[in-house]
Amino acid sequence: MDGEIINIKKWVVIYPVYINSKKTIPEGRRICVSKACENPTCAEIGDCCSHLKLPFAIEIDKAYPRDFMQRGRVRVLLKKEDGTLYNPAISSRKQLMLRIAELVPRHPGRTKKPEPASTSNATTSKSGKGGKKKR
Repeated sequence: MDGEIINIKKWVVIYPVYINSKKTIPEGRRICVSKACENPTCAEIGDCCSHLKLPFAIEIDKAYPRDFMQRGRVRVLLKKEDGTLYNPAISSRKQLMLRIAELVPRHPGRTKKPEPASTSNATTSKSGKGGKKKR
């Protein structure tokens, strides 16, 4: 167990903020907006890594340094000890982020929600009395 923890420290770290299209580059996004996905979670990133046949570990208790409210990160191992790649299509951290951002929107856990705009219009309309008070 101790040897595994030492090895995991050398794995590539992916924070969900790196591939979040809602974030700006100063806020931590690492890939372009057009290729990023909307609000990914650590679980979705982990599922994408398992789909890509890459070993990974989810660390829920860790926070993103620029924003401590962003909880969780995923560690991924790209190369074996002898230097060969686990997935020949992914040789760098950047390629990994692009592939994960491509897979997350197709994740089975993501469901299409009906548009709440039609219901919110009825609740935002003014009802009852309004205007100036009489003196």
